[in-house]
Amino acid sequence: MFKDISQVTQALGAQQYISTDEISTVMFLAEKLEKPLLTEGPAGVGKTELAKAWARVTGKRLIRLQCYEGLDESKALYEWEYAKQMLYTQLLRDKLSEILAAAGSLTEAADKLASEEDVFFSDRFLLARPLLQAITADEPVVLLIDEIDRADAEFEAFLLEVLSDFQVSVPELGTIVAKHQPVVVLTSNNTRELSEALKRRCLYLFIDYPDHDAELNIVRMRVPQLKSKLAEQAVSVVQNLRQLDLKKSPSVSETIDWAKALVMLNADSLDKQTLETTLTVLLKHESDVQKARRALTGGSGDNDHPLNRRPPRGFGRKGGWPN
Repeated sequence: MFKDISQVTQALGAQQYISTDEISTVMFLAEKLEKPLLTEGPAGVGKTELAKAWARVTGKRLIRLQCYEGLDESKALYEWEYAKQMLYTQLLRDKLSEILAAAGSLTEAADKLASEEDVFFSDRFLLARPLLQAITADEPVVLLIDEIDRADAEFEAFLLEVLSDFQVSVPELGTIVAKHQPVVVLTSNNTRELSEALKRRCLYLFIDYPDHDAELNIVRMRVPQLKSKLAEQAVSVVQNLRQLDLKKSPSVSETIDWAKALVMLNADSLDKQTLETTLTVLLKHESDVQKARRALTGGSGDNDHPLNRRPPRGFGRKGGWPN
């Protein structure tokens, strides 16, 4: 589909995803090599949005599996609707009696019953969850396995089998093989270390917070109503906040939210009052808010607050997009 890396970058840009050469290269290779992609990094830097943008770029349907503690095979793969199967059995009881009544022997009756098994053991009783939906899709899809680090190690081990062969065994139906191998994107916020076995099966990509210029481009793209000078100030504040020792640094998605909030407030500049009253859009822990407010008091004027100064060139590493 794509001839080179630059085409990938352009295509992602058309979907309002600012990509780097590294991101574009890894996505290009994941598509060509048909290997799952594991992307790690802080929350809110663009891991989930990358999968969404890739689905739009390639015109493929996105199927998302949101991971969480306690996620098991039945919630990720399929559930067999036994209650529905039992209801069918009860409703067809009279018809079964007619079929069996015509049998001349037990063997013949068993054969007649066996010939009707497809009625009671078929995909009409199969409730497909995201993994099975991706495997049985009639067209190629993008499978997003979001926040795999939140799932248990046992589920991760189960996932290895699915990613290795792209087939699953359903006791009631047998083995189901993927009609089309999906493009698989796994994301992780690094809340726990993933197994080497999983990493070995995937291409790897780390997305960090963007540098000042990249984040400014994101803000200008997503919030074009924000005045240019104010956008510059806002990004400088966020970049400097990330240099503080915070419980949770502001994500790129929170930068976008803050930029939108400033537009809603008709702010002309980031004076001290505006900063202090809107910090909770960026920071979600009271201790972080207090620490930022203390840092604000170190400046001599509204435009000289420590959080208002542009950080050193090169602060932040990789481009990306909010989750």
